[in-house]
Amino acid sequence: MTTPLVLASNNRGKLAEFAQLLAPLGFALKAQGELNIAEADEPHVTFVENALAKARHAARLSGLPALADDSGICAPALGGAPGVYSARYAGEPKSDVANSARLVQDLSAHKNRSAYYYCVLVYLRHADDPQPVIAEGRWDGELIAVPRGQGGFGYDPHFFLPELGKTAAELSADEKNRLSHRGQALRALIGKLQ
Repeated sequence: MTTPLVLASNNRGKLAEFAQLLAPLGFALKAQGELNIAEADEPHVTFVENALAKARHAARLSGLPALADDSGICAPALGGAPGVYSARYAGEPKSDVANSARLVQDLSAHKNRSAYYYCVLVYLRHADDPQPVIAEGRWDGELIAVPRGQGGFGYDPHFFLPELGKTAAELSADEKNRLSHRGQALRALIGKLQ
């Protein structure tokens, strides 16, 4: 028996990652767009507040349990930027290529090229759930100027993993799910749900 679960996102990359990791648990994941639910506003300056707002929005409009994430890339040399603004770092319309180019440019004046992906996941049983299940993950690496790899999305072609000698875009889907901030957060969430 499967349990319907609305993903408070229309990002195809996230949907594919989550669907693969949640399928063995019996969740039937649907993107909110499939249910004609528009994206929620993300007015907050923290990942956890934005994830909670998105989950409540999707759960309220769908009547289903909801899963939301807020994630992004943070560069310590830039005070944690782009952070919650990762998807729109270069402005509208959203563009992975433009966002990556801006981040590479902004970091070019700094010796410290370290960066990390950060993810907060929020699971709600219903819109007014007083006990949201919250999990987080962090994936450390560094930013490189020249993109490498065809996989992943977002900043992945610029996110270099020194211990592997690869970018996130050069990893297989299974490798990325095992290592990534989102994979870490989802495993932590699953542990809490169990």
